[in-house]
Order: sequence, then C-alpha cells, then structure tokens
Amino acid sequence: MDIRSTLIELCEAFNAHDLDRIMACFSDDCVLEMPRGSKPWGSRLEGKADVRAALATRFEGLPDVHYGKSEHFVDEAADTGMSKWTLTGTTREGVKKEVRGCDFYTFRDGKVTRKDSYWKIVE
Repeated sequence: MDIRSTLIELCEAFNAHDLDRIMACFSDDCVLEMPRGSKPWGSRLEGKADVRAALATRFEGLPDVHYGKSEHFVDEAADTGMSKWTLTGTTREGVKKEVRGCDFYTFRDGKVTRKDSYWKIVE
C-alpha cells in the first residue's frame, strides 16, 4: 500500500468533486470526524453511506470548494497519514471562504478507515 499516493488521489478527487473516486478510497466501515459538532470530536459519521452523504454536503455548501497548497505526510509503519491544505470556496450565498486545515487518516488494507478533519477558525 502506498499511503502517499492515496493521499494525493484523495486530494485530487476532492478537487474534482468526485464522490465516487473519493469513496473508492474508503473502507465499508469507515469513520469521518468533522470539526464542527456538539461533541469534543465534532460530529462523527460511521459507515460508507453516511460518510458519503456528509462529504456531499461540502460540495453543496461550497460548490467551488478547492483544497490547495496541499502537503502530505506519511507514517507507513503506523498505517497513518496527514494532509494539510488551504480550503477556498464560495458559499451559495456568495460568502468567500479561505481556511487552513488538515486531515488525519488511518488506513487498513489500503483503504481509509478514519478521516479526522481539523481547520482554523477564521473570525
């Protein structure tokens, strides 16, 4: 398994807004932890269908969302990786967004089992 290649593929798939490509990288029992939510971990979605639905809302809310200035870091021995990026996009209401963030990934058998997302709070 080449985690770095998978991280690059995920970034490209997110920038293409291609949910099928994105989800092809995830295991059936995957977990997505989003920065916002009522719990210390934000909000947590479990299973491929729920993760896909949550990711689809990103493209709905920010139709031109783009993850630029990406950097990828890998610990092959621990089956983990991290991607840092700058998210840019415009909401449907016309509000421009630009925020720095990162995703921590855990892999099993070449598939993402956990994506834990963080981003800066811009005020």
